[in-house]
Amino acid sequence: MFFQIIDILGTIAFAISGVLVALNKKLDPFGVFIIAFVTAVGGGTLRDVLIGKTPVFWMLDMTFLYVIAGSTLFAVIFRYKLDKLRKSLFLFDTIGIGLYTVIGVEKGLAAGLHPLICIALGTMSACFGGVLRDILCNEIPVIFRKEIYATACIVGGMVYFGLSAMDVIENNLVFLISGLVVIVVRLTAVVFKISLPTLYRVNQ
Repeated sequence: MFFQIIDILGTIAFAISGVLVALNKKLDPFGVFIIAFVTAVGGGTLRDVLIGKTPVFWMLDMTFLYVIAGSTLFAVIFRYKLDKLRKSLFLFDTIGIGLYTVIGVEKGLAAGLHPLICIALGTMSACFGGVLRDILCNEIPVIFRKEIYATACIVGGMVYFGLSAMDVIENNLVFLISGLVVIVVRLTAVVFKISLPTLYRVNQ
């Protein structure tokens, strides 16, 4: 039940971030829902396909479809109440990657994968929905820019295994702390303008 709640919270966060991008692009209602849906389930779908768990999660549980539809309707109705579109998008996207990173790590562990593969799986789970969202909305995906995005997911995954190895706190708390680390790292990087260096070719 705990992990299902976290999964649903991540779905809500990503669905709302998808709606905000779609509204910013002035898409029609169907387009808004599609972007919200792809953003919310894209990463989890890739995760399940990679570990051979099919049909994928949202095909087996209609709750996710209802949650995405409800989140889409909520975000559309209250789009003017969401303070400053860009900041709201950033907040919900950040919450989404934090929750989906640790969910992906957990799924990898359940599949018996190596810790490094689990971290990679968590990172892909967190980032792929946003990548699809940005590509469909004709934007350069955030993960491909110099912003701290995937790096935050990797740090969160490392913290997860570090805390698990110490074996001093219960698993649910490890889960929450690791997700919070992803969120804090991402927020800190943006607030203090910390970014990865870009690689570019110097013309001779």
